[in-house]
Amino acid sequence: MFRSVNGYIIYLKTKIMESYFLGIDISKKKFDGALTLDGKNFYQVTSGNTSKEIGALFKTITKKFAMSYSQLVICMEHTGIYCLPLLEFLVENKIRVCLESPLQIKNSQGIVRGKNDKVDAKRIAAYAYKNRETLTLWHPQRLIVQKIKALLVTRDRLVKVRTILRVPITECEEFIEKSIYKLMGKSCQKSIQALERDIKSIEKTIDQLVKEDQSLKEQYSQAASVPGIGKITALNMIVSTGEFTRITESKKFACYSGVAPFENTSGTSIKGKPRVSSMANMTIKTLLTMGAMSAIQHDPFLRTYYKRKVAAGKNSFNVINAVRNKLISRVFACVKEKRMYQKDYKYGLA
Repeated sequence: MFRSVNGYIIYLKTKIMESYFLGIDISKKKFDGALTLDGKNFYQVTSGNTSKEIGALFKTITKKFAMSYSQLVICMEHTGIYCLPLLEFLVENKIRVCLESPLQIKNSQGIVRGKNDKVDAKRIAAYAYKNRETLTLWHPQRLIVQKIKALLVTRDRLVKVRTILRVPITECEEFIEKSIYKLMGKSCQKSIQALERDIKSIEKTIDQLVKEDQSLKEQYSQAASVPGIGKITALNMIVSTGEFTRITESKKFACYSGVAPFENTSGTSIKGKPRVSSMANMTIKTLLTMGAMSAIQHDPFLRTYYKRKVAAGKNSFNVINAVRNKLISRVFACVKEKRMYQKDYKYGLA
């Protein structure tokens, strides 16, 4: 018994209620687990973080409790690459898994004292059991999207290293003796050129991957048609939203990107201004900021909007944030309606 919601497989309450919940606290070399059926009693396990050891552990658990894989729900914190061996096994054996934010699990527990891997595993299992009726189950992104994500991360690192090398040299030009400046530039020249070649090679590979997949090609074209949304921003939006299935609403993506302002008031004593949250995907936030600055320069409507708001006394950063939200809304509208951006487009009309 299951249904699909926003690209996720959500199992119905009757199925979840019959399940064993295995909370896992994972690290590089091993992980600790706590299995529960009622949220009160726990059976604790430990395993090495390799495919062979993981398979042996699950074989032992299912034999000991006379259960099948279909009765298991795994819950763990998202710890990046350390999760991959276990996730590969779970996907291969069609075992339900929930990847949660460590902060969300921590905030759900109230005041707690003490911390170690075994205790954390019990707390994660208890969290899964407590929220069993509303758990959102994880599923892997398509392989081609995983490849693009890995390439985008690598490109971002290379760009940062290039900036670290290039910017200090450029800033020194007017303040140090010319022979020293030339010496500094010559020392880094080959490294910078090599980084630029690698960046171009990655971008070329990404372009080829996008061309090979019709769905990605369409979404990329639609997102990148919005003024201010460049290639890298569009691709990062596609990856982070799970091809616009994991996050389907512009407001939710604005929250995820850290550009949605939240009210900051309480009674009569706290009357703060609305502020954006620091809990955000900072890569997306930075890309949207650069996109907003570009859009203000090249989009007549947004340029006029920015000047009007600033002239009216609005803080320039707040206006830029509003532009970021407008860009997000435009991208989601284009993808949802499967169309390219049109300046004078009227909703509902061809």
